[in-house]
Amino acid sequence: MTRVLVAGESWSVTSIHTKGFDSFTTVDYEEGGAALLGALDAGGFDVTYMPCHVAAKEFPWTLDELSSYDVVLLSDIGANTFLLPAQTFIKGQKTTNRLAVLRDWVRAGGGLGMVGGYMSFQGIEAKANYRGTPLAEVLPVTLETGDDREESPEGVTAHLTGSHAITAGVDASFPPLLGYQRFVPTASAEVLAAFDDDAPLLVVDGVGSGRTLAYASDIGPHWAPEEFTDWDGFTTMWQQAVTWLAGK
Repeated sequence: MTRVLVAGESWSVTSIHTKGFDSFTTVDYEEGGAALLGALDAGGFDVTYMPCHVAAKEFPWTLDELSSYDVVLLSDIGANTFLLPAQTFIKGQKTTNRLAVLRDWVRAGGGLGMVGGYMSFQGIEAKANYRGTPLAEVLPVTLETGDDREESPEGVTAHLTGSHAITAGVDASFPPLLGYQRFVPTASAEVLAAFDDDAPLLVVDGVGSGRTLAYASDIGPHWAPEEFTDWDGFTTMWQQAVTWLAGK
């Protein structure tokens, strides 16, 4: 059974409620990966899910720990979550660069996918900040230097650009998305789906003995409306993507 680690897709919101002279705060916690996790569960994969705050502590530190998985998917989780664990940020101690370990794991045969979002690739105000990290060396795309979001509230439609195991049986045209991230495929990469202005949506490549995938949009609100995540092609595409990333 293909073993998949999904990291990210969680956040907390702190609100300040002001009522005249008085105010109070409330805190809410949310997760946004239900559609993706549901698709993988339906495909019979062995999935481990680490929300952002869990991944900060428990994401694998060594190649041996990563060897427990065939595929790693990062979705809406910034580089600092991996680079600044408490040992380093609070205590000033040297720790393992987990993005370098993940890079080496891919080159040795692992399958890595990065899904778009406000804390993916470069992200909002470039705060995801993967450009220049060791992980950027194995992504199938070159990242922009700043905020790479393309907000499209009017809706943008993507289409297949060729045949591939990941997109077999998927409709040639996709339901509308509400935004994505701009990046440029590397010279050896293959674009499997693109928007009507030719901006890439889905890009793949082989790296050493491993495989990588970049998906420019989100797998949940707000860029991916229910019309998209309820589409049969969403489930088919992600099940086949994980199978391909695993080399199967």
